Amino acid sequence: MRYRIFGRTGLRVSSFALGTGNFGKGWGYGSDRGDAEAIYRAYREAGGNFIDTADQYQFGQSETLIGELAAGEREDLVIATKFSLGDSPQAGLQRSGNSRKSMQQSVEASLRRLRTDRVDLLWVHMPDGVTPVDEILRGFDDLARAGKILYGGLSDFPAWRVATAATLAEQRGSLPLAAVQLEYSLVERTAERELLPMAAAFNLGTVIWSPLGGGLLTGKYRRGETGRAQGLGAVIHAENDPRKTATLDAVLAVAGELDVTPGQVAMAWVLAKGTLPILGPRTPEQLADNLAALAVKLSPDQLQRLDSASAIALGFPHDVVAGSAGSLFGGQSERIDRPAFAVR
Repeated sequence: MRYRIFGRTGLRVSSFALGTGNFGKGWGYGSDRGDAEAIYRAYREAGGNFIDTADQYQFGQSETLIGELAAGEREDLVIATKFSLGDSPQAGLQRSGNSRKSMQQSVEASLRRLRTDRVDLLWVHMPDGVTPVDEILRGFDDLARAGKILYGGLSDFPAWRVATAATLAEQRGSLPLAAVQLEYSLVERTAERELLPMAAAFNLGTVIWSPLGGGLLTGKYRRGETGRAQGLGAVIHAENDPRKTATLDAVLAVAGELDVTPGQVAMAWVLAKGTLPILGPRTPEQLADNLAALAVKLSPDQLQRLDSASAIALGFPHDVVAGSAGSLFGGQSERIDRPAFAVR
């Protein structure tokens, strides 16, 4: 496992994060303690150091298991957790949402379950549509000054709100926004329109959930398997349009050429895009397959074929701007050496 510097921070994190949404069976589907421990140990033996959990995962069981498993090696880990959705179906008004009150109460409960004195990275799980970003930033700053969190990030927020938060934190000298978490895969590329360029411009750590398209890119649903569909009663992506069919066909073809699994091809593609994927295994075997993607090297031709099969229209204003590139550079666009950094 290689390591990278996380966005604009000095934090050193592994190439894969371990997502622990399957740790426990509070949702009626997941990993028992034996499998969770085997997954955790194998991830650590591979060099992984970035654990991603949430108070809502398995209604607190995931955090509790991480607290037990990480005992004795806490200082070697980067532990991220989330708040907003409540840690139980009975969370109620005050232990859900994005308010400072919910943030404070949720973090205190997470610290107890995780058996630690601070969270390395606190995510707002998703926007509640009513809490202003300046309140979220103030909550992050208060908790950081109290030593209860080190970094703050936003998950599943629209790009304009993330940009607002990053700018406000920068102007006010409060805890800088460190990262974003978003869905991205060969079957879900809409983040390329606004979220990924925004994250690059602000140099935010970019953490990816569902890099396998909810299992679609492993080919298991085409083989008639159920997986997530059976356990959680929902599939994030189904093979229900020509683009997804063409994408899966391309993944399967490349997997055959390289003699690897389709899931490893899909994971290698996400890594090639410079993002940090979250692995979400339910079994040790799934983790082993995920980790093997680190050794998969996609050729330029294979990357181009995967890009082409899965391509989406970027829409306005991107298509208009791309069509005007010649005029914008006086007819000499091809002679311009572009800056290495993203413009903002």
